[in-house]
Amino acid sequence: MVQNDGSQAERPAKDRPWLFRTYAGHSTAEKSNALYRANLAKGQTGLSVAFDLPTQTGYDSDHILARGEVGKVGVPIAHLGDMRSLFADIPLDQMNTSMTINATAPWLLALYVAVAEEQGADVKALQGTVQNDIVKEYLSRGTYVLPPKPSMKLISDVAEYCYSEIPKWNPMNVCSYHLQEAGATPQQELAFALATATAVLDELRDKVPAEDFPRLVGRISFFVNAGIRFVTEMCKMRAFVELWDEICRERYGVEDARYRRFRYGVQVNSLGLTEQQPENNVYRILLEMLAVTLSKSARARAVQLPAWNEALGLPRPWDQQWSLRMQQVLAYETDLLEYGDLFDGSPVVAAKVEALKESARAELAILDGMGGAVASIEYMKSRLVESNAARLGGIERGETTVVGVNAWIDGEPSPLVGEDGGIMTVDPAVEADQIGRLDAWRDARDAGAVQAALDALSRAARDGANIMPPSIQAAKVGVTTGEWAGVMRAVHGEYRGPTGVSSSPSNDVEGLDALRAAVDAVSSRLGKRLTFLMGKPGLDGHSNGAEQIAVRARDCGMTIRYEGIRLTPEAIVAAALEEGVHVVGLSILSGSHLPLVEELMGRMHDAGLADVPVIVGGIIPDEDAQRLRSLGVSAVYTPKDFELNRIMGDIIELADPREIAAQ
Repeated sequence: MVQNDGSQAERPAKDRPWLFRTYAGHSTAEKSNALYRANLAKGQTGLSVAFDLPTQTGYDSDHILARGEVGKVGVPIAHLGDMRSLFADIPLDQMNTSMTINATAPWLLALYVAVAEEQGADVKALQGTVQNDIVKEYLSRGTYVLPPKPSMKLISDVAEYCYSEIPKWNPMNVCSYHLQEAGATPQQELAFALATATAVLDELRDKVPAEDFPRLVGRISFFVNAGIRFVTEMCKMRAFVELWDEICRERYGVEDARYRRFRYGVQVNSLGLTEQQPENNVYRILLEMLAVTLSKSARARAVQLPAWNEALGLPRPWDQQWSLRMQQVLAYETDLLEYGDLFDGSPVVAAKVEALKESARAELAILDGMGGAVASIEYMKSRLVESNAARLGGIERGETTVVGVNAWIDGEPSPLVGEDGGIMTVDPAVEADQIGRLDAWRDARDAGAVQAALDALSRAARDGANIMPPSIQAAKVGVTTGEWAGVMRAVHGEYRGPTGVSSSPSNDVEGLDALRAAVDAVSSRLGKRLTFLMGKPGLDGHSNGAEQIAVRARDCGMTIRYEGIRLTPEAIVAAALEEGVHVVGLSILSGSHLPLVEELMGRMHDAGLADVPVIVGGIIPDEDAQRLRSLGVSAVYTPKDFELNRIMGDIIELADPREIAAQ
């Protein structure tokens, strides 16, 4: 062995790479299955299932709220037959499957178990994760169904069941990913996620013998986000590791280090991906991946990366392959996995980690003082809205540089965006096909067995029994997703989360004086305060944009009506009539903008509101934007439209009687 300069010295043994995943699912179970098998053949080592919004929120594909949403942001799973098709020719006893599902997590896990049993798998050997974090749904993503208390009961039911029946399964993936997408600072992401984890563990403490509780603690995993400030994000992950170890030892008395390990998967930041110059997103994704891989002691156990074009629409298989290849190059071509932690002993890193931990502990103390995560939902929601407003304000003022957005804007057009717009589209016929299969499924099943299973499920929910065994039985006899969730709603009631849009206006925004003067002038001409309705039709729960528009409109002096997420077009039109609004705004990020806006515009006309301007925001391709304008929409905004004051000016102009008269 040559030893003169050490260059040919024997290399240290390499660590095993993390799981390579791609968050995927679309159109139908059959098409998603084909995508999964293709991705596995390309070197993906685990599955990450994206479900469509009706599945996530507990509705069958033919429910009124599911219109336009079927198969758009994930795969529709309405019953055992769909789940069977989703995993056809994929042996579940050899797979590590992550399912991003929360409100309906017990049900989707029940379907998964039923399919595994059909395949002949040993259920106790199954490995994977259900996200099962409902707290962040109230705060950021909006796919909640039930009120917080019964939701926590369902989370604990899954954990208790997995502890005894599927011991290698992670029953909860505490998800701070969407907290950062909603604007959370690193300190808030740390504190809010850890508070959620402790709320669940407090709920579980009495569910298992005391001597077994540490093992249950060890099954809690996390799903985090990594933004572009990769040094801070890397330090955040080290802070997560150390704080979790501290909580496990001091709060729960866990002595065995194996059960105190901070186990996490990651998808790096999608919030910062830009519609402008989208090819720059490749660099952003790579840098964000480094934050969760460089530090060995805080390295992710599973990584899934967004695609460069997610700000444009649904990524194509090639786009997902490109992101997968990025992981493989880092893991197999570089020497990263041959060394210990590169940052141990760094005073800069140690100082940053301590600062983050101190801030997170202070925030955790506030949450504990309010009664924990579940009791603090409204407080945390308002904090996220404030943080996101500060983030957007920094971009608007140029204090935060975003390449291609507020700096170095001019450039060559992207050669990656071709005639297809650089994205994949879902055939509108998918929804009708899915509904047809759903009808056939209902007709073919044993109605008596279904009713008996639903009755048993209802009894378990009312009596406080573990919901998993009757859910698995319901899955096997053909109960649908909407029927399962319908039982939960009937027993526990529904819930509308806080919007985080407080009634007190902010003065910490540049350009407000001129906008307020313009609102006052237009209001005088209108004979009442300029009134703006912000609506979220359909099942899209990503409300960050809607909240920021509502907050800025409020700060400009407009009267705001914003009732949160998950409204029918009928309800939005009724609110517009009741309030006597001057402008209606719609936010739709799920790709269902065409059918929802078409229905709303028809209802506006029938209600005598055809002269009320409607504006629409979302991830909307140019061709769809033209179609929306042909339906009568006054303005269309996409993620590139980050200047909220300009949008406020457009709203004021649309409401101005002088402008209307000139038209």
